[in-house]
Amino acid sequence: MATRPITAEDHERIATAIRVAEAKTDGEIYCVVARASDGYFFPAAFMATAGMLIVSLAVAYGLEAWWLSIRLPHFVLAQLLALACVLVLLWALPGLRIHLVPRRLRYQAAHADAIKQFLARNVHRTTARTGVLVFVSIAEHYAEVVADSGIDAKVGQHVWDGVIRDLTAHAGDDRLADGFVKAIELVGAVLAEHFPVTSGDTNELEDHLVEI
Repeated sequence: MATRPITAEDHERIATAIRVAEAKTDGEIYCVVARASDGYFFPAAFMATAGMLIVSLAVAYGLEAWWLSIRLPHFVLAQLLALACVLVLLWALPGLRIHLVPRRLRYQAAHADAIKQFLARNVHRTTARTGVLVFVSIAEHYAEVVADSGIDAKVGQHVWDGVIRDLTAHAGDDRLADGFVKAIELVGAVLAEHFPVTSGDTNELEDHLVEI
């Protein structure tokens, strides 16, 4: 996924793409990119603890098989010391945490963040319920298009899946800004088809990319 910072020039390109797309539709497009959707300390700590318990069980069976013995208080103390070291490592190195979390949980966290941003940025409060959020969470390698109810009634999920595939492909090539521009163009074309611009249309959401 993308690692190159989004520059001021990129922000301007994305804002221009939004304005151009919205000039042809009554719909509204809002873009958000998150560095990560969760801190993942507690999920990572849980997975690390579970892993250490499994390893401890294997070590205990190994010691018994080799006719070796260790006093139970010493064994438990060794477990606690190892766990404390792992937790300190997770606290000191936040980037390590996500690698211990299953992909399904990472995607759930990113999806929850997308819905949170959809509501927090008032994308759901446009007059005709035609707001669309284009969301990317970099750490989770996750992208989503969240469309309001007025659009969902006319546009199938397969349309947004195509937008997401294109966006993630650009992000995978470290061209996230280009991916946003292309996604905006695709979303704008869909909105223009189903919700062409009318004379009374007003701009209800800010035309820029938000980084969180």
